[in-house]
Amino acid sequence: MFVEHLPDDRGQAHTLEAFTAALLLVTGLIFATQATAVTPLSASTSNQHVENQASIAAQDLLSTTDASGNLSAALLYYDNGSFVGATDEEGYAGMPPDSHPLHDPLTEAFGDRQIAFDIDVYYPDDSSDGTGDVAMVDMGSPSDNAATASIRVTLYGDDRFGADDQHVLAEDGPGRGYFTDPVDGNGEILYTVVEVRITAWQM
Repeated sequence: MFVEHLPDDRGQAHTLEAFTAALLLVTGLIFATQATAVTPLSASTSNQHVENQASIAAQDLLSTTDASGNLSAALLYYDNGSFVGATDEEGYAGMPPDSHPLHDPLTEAFGDRQIAFDIDVYYPDDSSDGTGDVAMVDMGSPSDNAATASIRVTLYGDDRFGADDQHVLAEDGPGRGYFTDPVDGNGEILYTVVEVRITAWQM
């Protein structure tokens, strides 16, 4: 029987082809695994979903409480340099008390979903480069995936503030906390415009 022996270079070529094919197969498997690694349950996608939900909840809360008047009532629930019943220096370290105009909306939007939040109020202030800020609620430092939402609220000179609405803004506002500087003369009509900003994040 006659057996043809392949030259060494042809044998090496077949070996190289087999190795290359195996390498391509392994590379393809690795690529396919990485391409399918990001699923709806992956950390990054989950974090983005939580951030989107928190942002929507914050913006909805601001819009609905502004329309109902509860947001302006919360801004006017303020006296003697702090929000009424505050547990911190100026604002609340956690959920505002039951008597606070935003207690129920905040509980519904965030409290039952284990979402922490800060509420900051930015107001005109001639003594601090034009803008001052006060924390209505301070629950700590937001995470990297925190969401924010904000709205502007107008307060008028005949608005009443304090624990029992015992003060009139145009008469008693100047010199009291963030009501210091009325934006319209003596503030008898338009008193000030503030920005309320909510920062929310998953606990």
